[in-house]
Amino acid sequence: MRTRSVGAHGVRHEPIRTCVGCRTRAWASELLRVVAEDGRVAVPDPRRRHSGRGAWVHPDPACLRQAERRRAFPRALRVPGRLDTSAVQAHVEHVAHEVTGAEPPAFGS
Repeated sequence: MRTRSVGAHGVRHEPIRTCVGCRTRAWASELLRVVAEDGRVAVPDPRRRHSGRGAWVHPDPACLRQAERRRAFPRALRVPGRLDTSAVQAHVEHVAHEVTGAEPPAFGS
């Protein structure tokens, strides 16, 4: 069993989730939760507050592309058809550019 940190009463446990892109297991705090709104749009849930079923992906453009290529979001979220993942793409690109310190690309380029 993996543990994350030691608390007042011993060991604190943190959930482990599987990235739908690369299929590796990681701490939930290292992954981005994605939920489906209206059964058509995938939206990022970085604070993990939205209700309903969630899919987990590394906040990395490569993992997101892999998840989209494998059509993993509709399957993991149990929605029929395709999902619009543009909001998730924008969030992941924003996070990636924050980490690297580079300017984000202009919208639409």
